[in-house]
Parts: sequence; C-alpha cells; structure tokens
Amino acid sequence: MTYPTEIKTTQLSRLIGMPNAPILIDVRIDEDFEKDPQLIPLSIRCAFTDIASLAPQLEGNRVVIYCQKGKKISHGAAAILRNLGIHAEVLEGGHFAWRDAGELLLSADKLPKTNSKGQSVWVTRQRPKVDRIACPWLIRRFIDKDAQFLFVPPSEVLAVAEKFDAIPFDIPDVFWSHRQDLCTFDIMVEEFDLNIKPIKRLAKIVRGADTNRHDIAPQAAGLLAASLGLSRMYKDDLAQLDAGMMLYDFFFRWSRDASDEEHDTGLQHSQKDLD
Repeated sequence: MTYPTEIKTTQLSRLIGMPNAPILIDVRIDEDFEKDPQLIPLSIRCAFTDIASLAPQLEGNRVVIYCQKGKKISHGAAAILRNLGIHAEVLEGGHFAWRDAGELLLSADKLPKTNSKGQSVWVTRQRPKVDRIACPWLIRRFIDKDAQFLFVPPSEVLAVAEKFDAIPFDIPDVFWSHRQDLCTFDIMVEEFDLNIKPIKRLAKIVRGADTNRHDIAPQAAGLLAASLGLSRMYKDDLAQLDAGMMLYDFFFRWSRDASDEEHDTGLQHSQKDLD
C-alpha cells in the first residue's frame, strides 16, 4: 500500500534529471550506507537525528527522504520536516526498492569534493560553447544540484583551481577533459557511471557538436547552432549557463521520451505530448 506521503520509484525516476527534481536526502544509518555506498542522483546524506537542521535550506522545496527500506527512519524524518513546514515525502521501499528496480545509482567514492557549503566548485575557460555548458548541466541535474561554476581566462584556470580548491574541466591535461575521440561530457558520463540510454544518446549529440562531427548524430548540427546563438546573445557566462540549462533540459527530454517521434504536420496532438 502506498501512503499519501510516499512516492513510488517509478514516479521519482521520471523526475531525476529534470529541473523540477526534488531534493533527495539519504538518511540511512552509517552501517547500512557502508554496506552499499551508492546514492540516488542528487542525494545528500544526513543523519536522521539531525534532519531538522536542514529545514532552513529546504524551505520552499519538494523533498524526498529515503532510508534502507523506506520505513520507520524515513517516515519519522519526513514527519519532522513536515512539522517544520517542508513538503517532505518518503520513497516507497527506500534504497532497496530503487536499487532492485535497476534505477540509476552513483558510487559515493566517485562524487566530487564539496566546500563548507556542501557545493562542488568547478572552473573552466570563459566564453563557453558546447562542452562547457553541457557538463555543468549534467553535474547540476545528476550530481550536485548546487554546484558552482567559475569561468575565467584560459591562462588562469589551473591557478584558480589551486587557489580556490576548484575542479578544473575541459582544458588540456586535466582529468575532466577530452580523451581520444571523446569530449569532456562523454568522460563525465563514463566516470560517474551515468550509463542510461537517454544520457548516452545525448552524449553522442554533444560529442558531434563539440568536435564538429555532425555525421555521428543528425541533431549535433542543431545543438551547435543553438549553442553558438546562445554565446552571441549573452556576454555574461553565468547568464548564458542559466539559459543553456533549459536548452539541455529540452534535449534530454527529447532523448528520453521523444527520440522515436516524427513531426506530424497535422493539427492533432497526442496525450503523450503533455505527459
């Protein structure tokens, strides 16, 4: 039986990767987490005894709590948050249900380091085009919702990384960069184990646009055109990133739900257009 304060695995799965994804809080006890140190994308860890301390930063957000089986620890923690005015739900069946359904999980040891505010901080070259917008989108939608991105002159990326304890990406001779025929977006998909069909399909398009190989995906030329248009519209790189997030949301939703659809020139539309 699903209670009104619960969300099913299938429902949550549809929200992962989307801009309206809830904040997920893993309240498994340390012993359970250490036996299976994987997290649902965008999850943060918190001891269930400390859950009330998160209330100020959760205000105004939808929250999903999960423990190992989605029982007493999850329901108690969610109830405390609801008493504090937070819209909190419990993942039905908890971590076990998500894992057993074969849904996407991230290895905790592969997640980026965070600062005192719980943010990962990344640095790259100014004036982004494809990879340097695609990678932040991937990170914010699947890895760290609050990730911070610093855009600096190319000659200063490594120095800024050192001084500000940031992670450099999409520059030569760093871990998060091109390898052989793969672009930085490909590397992030591979290293974070984001191996689901919609992301892999999107990665092919990003690679085609970023490396000017439009033959590998017919959508690559369109992504490049949109990316270059964005770069001409915005002088501020962060404003461009904000606008670019929506562009990649569109491409991801197409990749997940509409890649086999063809355009109908008629006036009718189907219900799936609205789902």
